[in-house]
Amino acid sequence: MRKRVNSKKTASKKKVKRKVRSGRGALWLIAMIFVASAAIRLASGTGAAIAREMSELSHEDEAQMQEQNAATCQADEESAALIEALLKREREVEEKELLIAQKMKSIELARAEVLENLAALEDAETRLEATMTRSQTAAEDDLVKLTAVYESMKPKEAAALFEAMSPDFAAGFLGRMRSDAAGAIMAGLTPETAYTISVILAGRNAKAPSE
Repeated sequence: MRKRVNSKKTASKKKVKRKVRSGRGALWLIAMIFVASAAIRLASGTGAAIAREMSELSHEDEAQMQEQNAATCQADEESAALIEALLKREREVEEKELLIAQKMKSIELARAEVLENLAALEDAETRLEATMTRSQTAAEDDLVKLTAVYESMKPKEAAALFEAMSPDFAAGFLGRMRSDAAGAIMAGLTPETAYTISVILAGRNAKAPSE
């Protein structure tokens, strides 16, 4: 009997223990559920915060990227404008240099043409001077020969020729003749002609330098 009672007591104790254990297990399960729920809520709140922070960071990064892109675009535009201005300035300088080179070439050509013309003028002047010298020499030779012819003529015949000449022309020949031949011809002239020729000769001698 005692064994049965003891076995019954033992069985009842075991049942009680099982009930306690099962109750504790349920409590632990409920507690775990609450903890998991809190963790999930905490995790979802943290996740939302993290998501918000990531979103804000993403927006900030996007804004910074946009600002950087805008600054880069502005810098590129300024660089492009500067390069275009430099290229334009370079083209203008090249055009001016080309114009200057063309003007210098034109000036050199004009200078060469002027020098050529000057050389031609100097050559022509030299030839003209030589021609005038020859002409003067020939004319002088002709006058010397003609004066000698008049001197060799008879005074009466020469006087008739000198009477027909203009007073200036006749005075030129008489001034070249020997004094005796010129006097003989003057004696054969009419008084009016002889006086006119004498005045012309006197005027020429007065204008001649004394020294």
